[in-house]
Amino acid sequence: MNLADKNFTDRKNKRKKIRVFLQFVILAVLAYMIIIGLFILKDYRPHQQRPDVAVGDEGFIALSYFGVSRNSDAQLIGIDVLREQLAALAGQGYVTITQQDILDYYLSGKPLPKKSLFLLFEDGRTDTAIFASSVLEQLNFKATMQTYPEKFSRRDVKFLMPAQLKELERTGYWEMGTNGYRLEFINVYDRYNRFLGELDPLHYAMLSPFLGRSYNHYLMDYLRDESGNPQESYLRMKERISYDYEKLRDVYSSELGYVPRLYTLMHSNTGTFGNDNAVSAVNGYWIQNLFAMNFNREGSCFNKRNSSLYDLTRMQPQSVWPVNHLLMRIKYDTQQPVSFVSGDEARLAKWQLLAGAAEFKKETIILTSQPLATGLLKLRQALPEDLKLSVSLKGNKLGSQRLYLQADEARTHYLCVGIENNTLIINERTEAGEKNIFWLDLDQLDGIKPVSIAEDKKAAEMKALEAFARYAGSTGEAKKYLNQLNEKSLTQVPGVADGEPPYIAPISTSARGNRLVELSLQGSALTVTIDGKNAVTQLPVTRQSGGLLLEAGWSGYGWNQRNLTDDVYDGLFEKLIVTDNRSGKEETLYDGRLHGFDAAVFWCRERWNHLVSWFIQYL
Repeated sequence: MNLADKNFTDRKNKRKKIRVFLQFVILAVLAYMIIIGLFILKDYRPHQQRPDVAVGDEGFIALSYFGVSRNSDAQLIGIDVLREQLAALAGQGYVTITQQDILDYYLSGKPLPKKSLFLLFEDGRTDTAIFASSVLEQLNFKATMQTYPEKFSRRDVKFLMPAQLKELERTGYWEMGTNGYRLEFINVYDRYNRFLGELDPLHYAMLSPFLGRSYNHYLMDYLRDESGNPQESYLRMKERISYDYEKLRDVYSSELGYVPRLYTLMHSNTGTFGNDNAVSAVNGYWIQNLFAMNFNREGSCFNKRNSSLYDLTRMQPQSVWPVNHLLMRIKYDTQQPVSFVSGDEARLAKWQLLAGAAEFKKETIILTSQPLATGLLKLRQALPEDLKLSVSLKGNKLGSQRLYLQADEARTHYLCVGIENNTLIINERTEAGEKNIFWLDLDQLDGIKPVSIAEDKKAAEMKALEAFARYAGSTGEAKKYLNQLNEKSLTQVPGVADGEPPYIAPISTSARGNRLVELSLQGSALTVTIDGKNAVTQLPVTRQSGGLLLEAGWSGYGWNQRNLTDDVYDGLFEKLIVTDNRSGKEETLYDGRLHGFDAAVFWCRERWNHLVSWFIQYL
């Protein structure tokens, strides 16, 4: 072996040893996390009726989470976010109540603690049990785990099995509920009103990007044809729906020894117990015979005695909600006082909160709007008329994040630079009034080429054929769909360049935004770059005097495939830096970044989290 080969081999072996060591450390940490998640070390202590029990009817709030994971994604809430949200509620004085507490409240008139929280977790996921249990133990909270008994026979490790559910019950931190026997969709159309029929969760997951709101849960309606006419008789519909309730009853009785008392009808907000009166009556019969209570609605979290045990409502906190978003929703649902979290008090002291709620968290200012309105912050420090500003705007695309420059507190005059619904807008207000002086669609700035309606419709049809082929019941059926898919792929359709109108996708309420905004204001000229790309250069503006305000604004309910509504918006202003831009000056006037030891700790934690997530995903 020559020297070069030896050096190469030594370096390779050294890297291998380092990699093995890192893998060992990561696996040890993961093992520790799983152990503390699976093993409960403290006993649950039921809440005691306290002397501040409500004299009147102050009701209770109900929160329902889809599931919990290590990190937040589009649907599952990360363990750190869950801990922050529930710890904030514990700090407000909330205690968790049980299913029996709710029954006693409605049936016997027994009072509840002033701040009562009923907590649910849906879908019966294994990761939910692992990650949520440690939070419940830490806060002495009790929750209901909801499951689909159809999952028991499949032995899918992603979902809890009966033995695990019994173990959860024994800890004292959990009791059982159900989402129904299974999850299926019927009477499904794509967004071009093309009839797709019945979809199971696998088909639905593949096709959801091309679906509208025209679909239903399998218990909510008759099976219908593409014209909307029932495909089954009343007796057949009754048998189909009753079969699922009978299976649910039998499986739970066999596997758990009882049927859970709590039910959540899927989907919510569909009328009494369905979209059709006859269907509703069948569901109503089984719900009231099998279960002691039913969560029938989603949106508001607040329940009082004037409701029914079979028409309870819950809120489903989303994975992207900061703590103050949840608290804002609770405040306006309950019409009771709430103390918002503020984070870094030293950073907060530099600002004046004019509306909404603000949390200063690490390098981010989280500004939460009031419902159907705005949140507003004013920098206390006076600023020169000429300045530079840099900030990353990380709030959702649907909504408004605005920077008011040269503004007074009442905003009778200002220069406004903002991103609203994925559009850069620049407005100014003078004695003559407010006017828009510039706007730009940021998809255009990104160079995204629009597709035509015809092209999008073709893509929707191809995705449906792909889904039906992938999950076909036989080789012959799969081959039939693959042949159709091949034929469709060869079909030529007109594009935007051919005069076909473009497909303009609605902005989803959950679509995340991340835009680096850099602006330079000098004299009567404004230059703005977005993500390093010139958006506007030397735009003429009116020179005025004033300070800096940040605004987060709700701009409509937007598009959401699920039956969810939300009227609160969070503006996320990260790494805000303001610099003096007068001639010969380069002085930093405000810096929202972390520095020194705090920055080093933050960087190490971020890198560690990324490393652990990578190992979880790929090992």
